[in-house]
Amino acid sequence: MSSLSNAGVGLMSSFIYLDHAATSWPKPVAVQEAMMKSLEEAAANPGRGSHSMAVEASRVLFKTRMILAQLFRVSNPNDIVFTSNTTMALNLAIKGILKTGDYVIATMVEHNSVRRPLEYLKRTLGIHVKYIDVNAQGELNMDDYKIALMAHRPKLVVCNHSSNLLGSILPASEIGRLAHQYGAYFLLDAAQTAGCIDLDVSAMNVDLLAFPGHKGLLGPQGTGGLYIAPELDLEPLLHGGTGSQSEEREQPIVRPDRYEAGTPNTVGIAGLQAGVQRVLELTPAVIYEREWRMTQLLMEGLNDVEGLRLLGPHRGNPRTGIVSFVVNDQDSSQIAFKLDREYDIAVRAGLHCTPLAHEAMNTLHTGAVRASVGVDTTEKDIAAMVKAMHEICPHKM
Repeated sequence: MSSLSNAGVGLMSSFIYLDHAATSWPKPVAVQEAMMKSLEEAAANPGRGSHSMAVEASRVLFKTRMILAQLFRVSNPNDIVFTSNTTMALNLAIKGILKTGDYVIATMVEHNSVRRPLEYLKRTLGIHVKYIDVNAQGELNMDDYKIALMAHRPKLVVCNHSSNLLGSILPASEIGRLAHQYGAYFLLDAAQTAGCIDLDVSAMNVDLLAFPGHKGLLGPQGTGGLYIAPELDLEPLLHGGTGSQSEEREQPIVRPDRYEAGTPNTVGIAGLQAGVQRVLELTPAVIYEREWRMTQLLMEGLNDVEGLRLLGPHRGNPRTGIVSFVVNDQDSSQIAFKLDREYDIAVRAGLHCTPLAHEAMNTLHTGAVRASVGVDTTEKDIAAMVKAMHEICPHKM
């Protein structure tokens, strides 16, 4: 059982969870306790009243913004906007900055949370999009990137910091530096890196940072956020009540109210605060090292499975806690089904909402099995996964 949580697992103590790239589990006990405390003591609407419970709810949001600013090296916590997930954050960033005819550079490892908003704006506003190729290990062709920057002078560069299929880590700081050199804003999708890789928005040349609360930050689902550089003014994605400047017809200009219309998920944000606190206690560097060591053990164990092809960076190279693979031409869903039903091991199969990456890896027809580790994944968990795959597929002779 995970040392992060000694309660709430119950009869599932033998269950092996290797789907942390989708959402982390189990949540730390402190996250569960913070959410319950919020329900009991801060359940009113923040910013919508002056009574003590409403004030306490506002305090929860403020403290969480503060601790996120500490994690991401953000000077002004009010530049961090709460969203319900990374998808909403990316939509706010992309739709808030792009106008008719703008040019965007992205990559072939983008998630649909980037690709679909871009394709929508391509159809409705006539924006132009260039997806830069990656190699078999998921590495970006930087020469192609530089050529595209020089040729098109884009308004926005979007980069998936780590592929949710391949685990490859793109050189975000260099991508951001070159984007600024050619006059572009830089949007970093940190869905797979927030919490396990040290992120410094200034040092990494990041203008917009989209992140989830429920993955590497160890918080609950329904939480996430977007850092917006102070000089940027995005068009809001949502319009409505903010609890401030109610007499105005238009959305307030002041942050974070401008981008946070409607009642926030105070209970979830309280849980997120506790999750981020745990990340800061462990440090992203320690978390990365733990997860990297487990991925290396898993890759080593899977290397002898007949017909199995590992995707992403070679063993020994940097990667996030994701190990995806295909076995001959087998449907990945069938393998994941067997792992779940016969071995109590949770993985994910299919296209993982990133068909561009599958196109680059030539795996659109099979999908891939994705095992993803978390900070408390154990060697015992890895050994069980390897043993199961050796039983599902024959050994090499």
